[in-house]
Amino acid sequence: MAIDKPNHETMLQCFEWYLPESHNLWRWLSSQAPSVAHAGFTTAWLPPAYKGQAGDSDVGYGVYDMYDLGEFDAKGSVPTKYGSRMEYLQAIRAMQGNGVRVFADIVFNHRMGADGTEPVRTHEVNVDDRTRSDSTVVERTLNTVYDFPERGGVYSTFKWNWSDFTGTDYTTDDGTTGIMRFDGKQWSDNVSHERGNFDYIMGDDVDVNEPEVARELTDWGIWYTTTTGVDGFRLDAVKSIDAGFFAPWLRTMQRYGNHPGIAVGEYWSGDASELTSYLHDCNHCMMLFDVALHFRFEQASKNPEGFDLRGLAADTLYEREPTYACTFVDNHDTQPGQALESWVQPWFKPLAYACILLRDNVLPCVFFGDYYGVPHDLIPPMRFLPHMVWIRAHLLGDQVEAQPGDTAHSLCWVVEGNHPVCVVLNTGSSEVHRQVRNAALASHTLIDVCHPDAPATTDTQGQGMMRCPPRSCAIYIDADDYGVMLEALSGTPAAGTVCA
Repeated sequence: MAIDKPNHETMLQCFEWYLPESHNLWRWLSSQAPSVAHAGFTTAWLPPAYKGQAGDSDVGYGVYDMYDLGEFDAKGSVPTKYGSRMEYLQAIRAMQGNGVRVFADIVFNHRMGADGTEPVRTHEVNVDDRTRSDSTVVERTLNTVYDFPERGGVYSTFKWNWSDFTGTDYTTDDGTTGIMRFDGKQWSDNVSHERGNFDYIMGDDVDVNEPEVARELTDWGIWYTTTTGVDGFRLDAVKSIDAGFFAPWLRTMQRYGNHPGIAVGEYWSGDASELTSYLHDCNHCMMLFDVALHFRFEQASKNPEGFDLRGLAADTLYEREPTYACTFVDNHDTQPGQALESWVQPWFKPLAYACILLRDNVLPCVFFGDYYGVPHDLIPPMRFLPHMVWIRAHLLGDQVEAQPGDTAHSLCWVVEGNHPVCVVLNTGSSEVHRQVRNAALASHTLIDVCHPDAPATTDTQGQGMMRCPPRSCAIYIDADDYGVMLEALSGTPAAGTVCA
């Protein structure tokens, strides 16, 4: 049977926190580019590619030198954790050559691992209310000089000092930690109001409102975009960066770069009102990850008896601004052991992924650790996730019809098209049977991808009974489509073969 491919986007996050420090990710991604495209992914989100303070053991978020893509012998290594500059560029070309867009991870909020010290006048800040600070000026010797001696002015001669930052953190002799704001500097008002003002997160806090800094970040962006040819951006920690910065920056990248102005911002808040407010403040210049929906998934997975599935999408970005919602289940920050750990329980993951992949989401994101596993924590790849990605790419239509009879523990919908898909979710302790009726299902033999031993049939009106076991999901597709899918997925990578 011929399979038409609708234009449904799916992004693969191409890393998890505990990948080995083997300098191998870029080479591995180059080799996997054909299979990533074949699986149905249209976009690959690559981790930060520049040198971090911890050299080749840095995941990429402890930013030191954004011009060093694994080219200079700095911080103890030439390559980054993921490989060399040339290997990074080759990975991008390999993905794009197979029709997969590449999103670069951009971390503007802070710098870490300074090259030198200087005296700086500071004010101690109340860590629980950053709008309050001590009026007394204390002069300290701080690590705020970045002159990148190993790079020697290649690509940029810009050198950072305290005036390019707003503040930093400190640790006293007794282990007490705190935050300092530099004298004459103010936190930006156009940031999250968490703890009064959430401009500061970590390290030396970049002052994007300093004209010289804004110019340097723009110059770097032009260099980076033209050098790498990336198609879009994942923007880190936007809740702590002035909301007015990104719209002009993205417009400039659009003029000079090769991408169509696509960006997804990480604003870490479970409050959909905060997410929609930020979209308004930044003039809708980007999409945002739907953190609110992620937390709904976590809640449902940890308290299925007390969670009403009919409100699963309530107060989420998907509900309020669906065209600007990048939906996801988990990521590198939420996985076990991380600062924002909020891991969706394994039994619920198939249900959560069915919600983002087998509905009308604009750009769902699949986590590397769910697709390939997390050997560090003995977490295996999620069963049936490749099937869902394939179905989204090759079968899914555009019209979603909810079926009558939803309950607190059971949802059912049909996605209409030339290859109809019927999905049932069940968080209850007993098997459910859902009576379904939809003309697109007329006269079909349907196979449940997750439980293929019990086919369902529909009559000429598209009516049939669909079953779903306890705490599970059922994904019904046409029997002929099922056979095509199994053949297409026969080469899916096995657990334990990733980035060795």
